[in-house]
Amino acid sequence: MTLRRLLDGLYDAAGSLAALFLVGTLAMVLIGIAGRLLHFHLPGTDAYAGYCMAAAGFLALAHTLKRGEHIRVTLILEHLGPSRRHAMELWALAAGALLAALFAYFSVRLAWQSWDFNDVSTGNDATPLWIPQVSMALGTVVLLVALVDELVLEARGLRRRRGGAKPAFNE
Repeated sequence: MTLRRLLDGLYDAAGSLAALFLVGTLAMVLIGIAGRLLHFHLPGTDAYAGYCMAAAGFLALAHTLKRGEHIRVTLILEHLGPSRRHAMELWALAAGALLAALFAYFSVRLAWQSWDFNDVSTGNDATPLWIPQVSMALGTVVLLVALVDELVLEARGLRRRRGGAKPAFNE
């Protein structure tokens, strides 16, 4: 298996997990609604909906980046020549990778400390906090890998440009 296929599989797996957590968010909301209508209460559904929503957001970051779906401000880039655009792309990707590395480090550290201190949520579900924090840590680590991947591709001149001069849609 090539490294490219392995990395693309990692990004797709993170995206698939994000989709599953979106379904989990829906399930928790529906259980909460059904509970109000049918007069039963399942403790922790609000908290678990929030955990699933956060997991979906963090796990989707790398998949979204690699598909060119992150919001980009190209006002300056579209007016630069190829060499200047390349330099700006390298700078932006390096800055993004640095920020993602910091975010990943502190996310992993937070999950580790929550596990080490046996930190639990203050809600009535008393969930060990390292469990939902692992999805944040995993999502930020995969985002870091994706940004470094994009940086290497850009530096080697192999990065694919997404879209043409005109936007795919107007907002």
